[in-house]
Amino acid sequence: MSVADYHVRDTAIPEQSRQQRRAAMAVIAQAQADDIAHGLALVGGDIAFTELRPAEIGLVMLRGRIGGDGAPFNFGEATVTRAAVQLASGETGFGYVLGRDRKKAALAALCDALWQADIYRQSVEQYVLAPLRGAQEERRARARAQTAATRVDFFTMVRGEDDR
Repeated sequence: MSVADYHVRDTAIPEQSRQQRRAAMAVIAQAQADDIAHGLALVGGDIAFTELRPAEIGLVMLRGRIGGDGAPFNFGEATVTRAAVQLASGETGFGYVLGRDRKKAALAALCDALWQADIYRQSVEQYVLAPLRGAQEERRARARAQTAATRVDFFTMVRGEDDR
């Protein structure tokens, strides 16, 4: 029996959809809670959902490896906030946020659930994810430009033979 056999729920989701969901949640993870809330307000209406797990704060152990392939060691702990919601149509969303932001964890879980629902996916992409992606790319481009402005090109000058 392989490891994949134990993850029946994951294998039921097509790989492309799973990667798109990961990409969507990566955008949400880098966003501010107010920006997510603004986008969700544009998605529309009164979205019926149930809190399966209200936002709660806890700790996770961070593990590291020397050189990427050495023996694992405990690096330290980090604060994490998690939440879970379920839409009336049955989709379940999960939100895990580094830090102590209950609002962001709840909004992330709601975005995850809405993204999985076919009737909301396009709206979430248009009103939440697209503006967040644009803002994040703009910040990255600005950081790249600032870094490029301080770049120093070193070159080797060849000196002629010293004729003494």
